[in-house]
Amino acid sequence: MTNYTRNATELLRKLVSIPSFSGEEHPRSDFLSAYFAERGVHVERIGNNLVVRQPGRDSSRPTLMLNSHLDTVRPNTGYTFDPFHPPVSETRVNGLGSNDAGASVVAMIQTFLHFHEKELPFNLLLALSAEEENSGPDGMRLLWEKLSNEVNMAIIGEPTGMKAAIAERGLLVIDGEATGVSGHAARDEGVNALYIALEDIAALRSVKFDKVSPTMGEVKLTVTQINAGTQHNVVPDTCRFVVDIRPTEQYSNPEIMKILQPKVKSVLTARSLTNRSSATPGGHPLLLHAKRLDIATYTSPTTSDWMRVTCPAIKMGPGESERSHRPDEFVLIDELKQGIEGYIRFIEHWERF
Repeated sequence: MTNYTRNATELLRKLVSIPSFSGEEHPRSDFLSAYFAERGVHVERIGNNLVVRQPGRDSSRPTLMLNSHLDTVRPNTGYTFDPFHPPVSETRVNGLGSNDAGASVVAMIQTFLHFHEKELPFNLLLALSAEEENSGPDGMRLLWEKLSNEVNMAIIGEPTGMKAAIAERGLLVIDGEATGVSGHAARDEGVNALYIALEDIAALRSVKFDKVSPTMGEVKLTVTQINAGTQHNVVPDTCRFVVDIRPTEQYSNPEIMKILQPKVKSVLTARSLTNRSSATPGGHPLLLHAKRLDIATYTSPTTSDWMRVTCPAIKMGPGESERSHRPDEFVLIDELKQGIEGYIRFIEHWERF
C-alpha cells in the first residue's frame, strides 16, 4: 500500500466516524480544517465549505477545480453495523458516506497535497462542498458565487469507477394536485379527485419530448407517488402525486413545466427549477484529455454539484454509484488507490492548451 493510499484510508475511516448530514457538516469541516493546518496548508472556509489553493497561484493561467462533497444522506434502517463505527477491514472502508462521496474527498485531498507546491500548466484548486445531497443553498450554490470568476474547468468527484461522465441528467421533481368535490361514495356524489389525477398521470406519461439528446437520449418521466382519500366511503376532493423527471440538455426545467401544465387539469408545482442537466462541451481539453488517456466515458443518470457550476467539467471518482445511499455502504481500498493514481495521472499528463 502506498503512503497516499494509506493516508487516504486512515482519513476516510476518521471522516466516516464524524456524522456530516446535509446542513450539519461543521464537525467534519472543523476536522479537515485542522488536518490541512497541520500540514501547513491554508484553508478558506465559506460556511461549511472548504477551499484550498496552491500557494504559487498564477492569475495568467487557467484554474482546474477538484470538487467533491462533505455531506451524506442519513443512514437507512437496513444497516447491519453501526454506520459511523463500522467493522475494520483490510480490504475496504465501511460506513456511511465511504463510497458517496468520501472516497472522492480523500482521493482528491491526497492528489492536491501531491501537487500542492508543484508548478502545473494550470492552477489547482480543491473545493469541498456542503449540502450536495439536499441541494441546499449553503453548499455549491453559495461557493460558486465566490469561485465562478476564478475557476475555468472542474473535475467533480463522485463514485463513477474512475470512468469520466461527460454528461449527466438533470432533476425536476413536480408535485401535482388534483382538486374535486367530496361526496358519499354510496350515492356516487361529488367529483373524484383521484380519477382526475389518474387521467392526468396517463396524459403526462403520453407526452413525447421531440428533441433527443445525442448523449442522454430522451427526457425520462416517472410518476413515483400518489395519495388521496380519508376513508373508504368518502369521494376524495384532493389527490396529490409526485413526478420524477430526468431532463437532458435539450430542455430547461422551466421549458418542461410549460410543456406539461397545459396537458393536465391538476396544478403542477416544481420543487426546484435549478437542477439542470450538464454536458462537457465537445472538443474541450477535459474531454480530449480523457480520450488521450483512454478513460472510458459515459452519461450519468444521477445528479451532482456539476449542475451548480457553469464551467466545463467532467464527473469522475473512485467507488461505484450503485452502492450510494444503500445499507452497509463501503469502498474498496484498491478503489482509493485507483482514484488517487487516476487523478494524479490525469493532471501529470496534461498538455498546455
